[in-house]
Amino acid sequence: MSRRNLLILIIAAVLLIIAAVLVLNPQSGTFRGEINDFAVADTASVTKIFMADKNNRTVLLERKATGNWLLNGEYKARNTGIDMILETIKNLSTKYPVPKKAHDNVIAQMAARSVKVEIYQNVSRISFFGQQWFMHEKRTKTYYVGGSTPDNLGTLMLMEESDIPFVVHILGFRGYVAARYSTLEKDWRDHTVFKKPLRDIRKVIMEIPMDAVNSFEVQNINGDLRLFNPKDQKYEKYDTLKLLNFMSSFADLRYEALLDEIDPHRRDSIIHSPPRNIITLIGSDGDSTVLKAFSKPNDNKRYDLEGKIYVLDLDRAYALVNNDRDFVLIQYFVFDKVLKPLSYFIRQDYDGQVN
Repeated sequence: MSRRNLLILIIAAVLLIIAAVLVLNPQSGTFRGEINDFAVADTASVTKIFMADKNNRTVLLERKATGNWLLNGEYKARNTGIDMILETIKNLSTKYPVPKKAHDNVIAQMAARSVKVEIYQNVSRISFFGQQWFMHEKRTKTYYVGGSTPDNLGTLMLMEESDIPFVVHILGFRGYVAARYSTLEKDWRDHTVFKKPLRDIRKVIMEIPMDAVNSFEVQNINGDLRLFNPKDQKYEKYDTLKLLNFMSSFADLRYEALLDEIDPHRRDSIIHSPPRNIITLIGSDGDSTVLKAFSKPNDNKRYDLEGKIYVLDLDRAYALVNNDRDFVLIQYFVFDKVLKPLSYFIRQDYDGQVN
């Protein structure tokens, strides 16, 4: 047999094997599913989740090689939100199809108000004896999420290219899951402002524009903390435990809420007033993170023990983060540990001398 004929036979044999595999594994890499199969068993293979509503709001969640998730190609997604949506799409269970008498009404409702959901997974083109071959990203599920049932214990869902809506729930969960498919970007944003352990901090600069003498800088030289005043003079005596707690508090600080819907005139008025504090953290990698905190008026009308109204909010403040792009609300309960003046660290027995 000539080498040419042998090659033809080998190619033919390979093609025959591939054809046999495809016949024996008709669902391999296709995830065709039934019209009521909304769940995704293998959430570890999910690479993207895209959601869009009837108001043209969209959310794209993408898994990166690092394991983190990216929101709309720009922001880090909130881990708790990602865990929740993955848990949801894994545990969806169909209760029953919508009764015929309610069918047309439900279809009309979902045509007007629903969220389109597309799920992408890393799947194989061929599965043979447990081995996965030719992995690629593929859209495996597309369905629409409507409102809740009258008892709030189920959610209306409709698979793409189907006209039979179903009531879907999660076993053991009392409630409806529609709210978990939010198309509001702020619901998916990671709220982290500072996330640096002490070992990864090079320095922290605290500026207090309305009390400049209490501004300061802390340098971390291989674990040796050095405190400087606004004139770049080093303090030899300070409360080492307080300074250590201050620097350690940057390990995980998060804002409470993104204020993207606040009146623009009010926002501009606030951010053009003198900040209460400006914190600049410079990491050992050279990256810097800046927070500008602004006092918040006492909108809740809280009074002191003498019946006098407080001028400022005692619980919360406004802040600019992410290179001044995001206007957010922060809690003093969370951030007060790093909103300290220089005087807070100076020991009472300090003699006033600096280097």
